[in-house]
Amino acid sequence: MTNMYPQKSSLRSLVDKWLAPTPTRPLRVTRFGRTARGARYVCIEVARFDGPVTIAFFYHEEGAWGVFPLNPYLPRATRMAKVS
Repeated sequence: MTNMYPQKSSLRSLVDKWLAPTPTRPLRVTRFGRTARGARYVCIEVARFDGPVTIAFFYHEEGAWGVFPLNPYLPRATRMAKVS
């Protein structure tokens, strides 16, 4: 079984990867908190020519941020397994 998060990904690195903010297209946090099941999340928006784009980032208990929340119904080992 391989860990899905071999290195912890920071929120900043994912924001840069997915939204690519620049000085002329700054980002802003539009919402943050916890889901009904207690997962931490942050919604970040960046302006684009055709309108704003917002992505929700979720904190995973392994110490990494991702664009998908963990599935609380899967056993922990399954959540960490890499699908080949």
